[in-house]
Amino acid sequence: MNHSLAGKLLIASPAIEDPRFRQAVILVCTHNEDHAMGIVLNKVTEGVDLPELLDQLGVDGDDAPDDAHILMGGPVGRDRGFVLHSEDYDSAGATLPICEGVCLTATRDVLHAMTSDSPPERYVLALGYSGWAAGQLEQELAENVWLVGVPDVAPGEVIVQFSLFGGDNDTLPTGTYVDDDAATPRIMFAAAYNGPE
Repeated sequence: MNHSLAGKLLIASPAIEDPRFRQAVILVCTHNEDHAMGIVLNKVTEGVDLPELLDQLGVDGDDAPDDAHILMGGPVGRDRGFVLHSEDYDSAGATLPICEGVCLTATRDVLHAMTSDSPPERYVLALGYSGWAAGQLEQELAENVWLVGVPDVAPGEVIVQFSLFGGDNDTLPTGTYVDDDAATPRIMFAAAYNGPE
């Protein structure tokens, strides 16, 4: 494999056949010759409340924000949680840097940190992930199933630049807006990171 797409964005092309990934924007977290793994950034899990979910997991959720979005990270391992967060939190041996300003942790420690006196500055919990077997993502790229983008991470937001291919923005999280006035249309995931202001 010549290059890894870890830290890049996969943007579903209009030709994608799998309805689970229609209009999906995925942050690739790992990519090597054996597999690839990423988190869908623009699909929210409905009817799941973060404080209640944390309580079910045995973590005191009283201090968790009620309005925090929980992402539908993908169709694999929907019973597993993955936290994308700012670089100010690190769980030794468990935190994976993804790109500048964004890390991934999938241990209970980060759940406790989210409700502690010193949580990560920004974070979002995702249930499940998107995964590819060896060579599968490369094949999908060759078939033009995905467009590849580079995240531009600013404090509290992820900005993705690409041409829009559909007008249905109802699937985007609250707080997300489309900037049609930019020279290159942008989708800004202002709600992609939740945490104390």
